[in-house]
Amino acid sequence: MDDSREMERSVAQIWAAEAPSDNHLTAKSVFTIGELSREFGVTLRALRFYENKGLISPQRDGLNRLYSQADRSRLTLILKGKKLGFTLGEIRQMIAVEEGTADSRNLALSREKCVEQIALLQKQKAELEEGLSELYRIQAQLAGKATEKDRRVG
Repeated sequence: MDDSREMERSVAQIWAAEAPSDNHLTAKSVFTIGELSREFGVTLRALRFYENKGLISPQRDGLNRLYSQADRSRLTLILKGKKLGFTLGEIRQMIAVEEGTADSRNLALSREKCVEQIALLQKQKAELEEGLSELYRIQAQLAGKATEKDRRVG
């Protein structure tokens, strides 16, 4: 097997890795929209949106949507990608790599996007820490003024 294919598989496994779950739903092969909504803490509207965008594709039984284990796995990847700040387009590309339907150019894009996202999140973290420091400073000053006022009144 060539090295690029092996590398694609190992990176895909990293991206797709999910925490082990003892949830009884993981043993099922078919899920309703309500089950997935409750399990993942997303709205029915969000699931229909991901379906509309072609990211998941449930089977239909009349008006009921029936999601496969593959749809459930994709939903795991979608939500992980969103949590990490990736766009749906980027998530779609990463899913393609994970499912083996993308070539090594997409793999390089996934690595590049991860590096970019790390930089963006580090910047946001620094801005949040700066904001928190300022709020703590203001809070301490306000607490000090309240204490001074209490002393003068008392």
